[in-house]
Amino acid sequence: MSSGRTHDRITLWTLPLVVLVAFRITLDGWLTVVVCLGFLLGGWVLGPDLDIHSVQYKRWGWLRWIWLPYRGSMRHRSRWSHGPIIGTTVRVLYVSVWLALAGLVVVDVLNHAGRTALTWGDLLRGIGWGMQTYWPWWLALVAGLELGALSHYGADWLSSRTKRRKRRTVNPRAKGRGQRAKGRGQKAKGRRQRAKGKRH
Repeated sequence: MSSGRTHDRITLWTLPLVVLVAFRITLDGWLTVVVCLGFLLGGWVLGPDLDIHSVQYKRWGWLRWIWLPYRGSMRHRSRWSHGPIIGTTVRVLYVSVWLALAGLVVVDVLNHAGRTALTWGDLLRGIGWGMQTYWPWWLALVAGLELGALSHYGADWLSSRTKRRKRRTVNPRAKGRGQRAKGRGQKAKGRRQRAKGKRH
């Protein structure tokens, strides 16, 4: 498995490719910016390794505690954290829950302070309007988040595959040495038995 710093470098090195592909598909400069922003967030802040005490986890600073329930319920590199699409979906939903809770607290405080008079219906209508009006931007952000996570998955897969190949390359040699040593031991045992037979 690649280290956190290696993942950071891979995210940065592949950013130009993401810029080119995103602009080719969207043909829009601002949507390309949103995709790239999501890509960096997915690679550096909202990535798969939030299920352990990782570089991504530490980057949340004093807010890192919100990921403790997530870490406690996730086995590292499970499909729920490192699975394509599903991993990003789970993290986006998880963050959305925390944002919703924070928003409710802020609105409640402002209502009690007399600064606003928002109702639950107002909030739901506002969220629905924002999702419908700016859906291309939300889609671009989520696509960028998934691309950032995919760069992480790909690096982990290549690293694991390379290590398995190295083990398969080394093990036959070790096995051959073990068989040769076993053969020499059997020959020595045979010689001792023949010498013992001659004495008798």
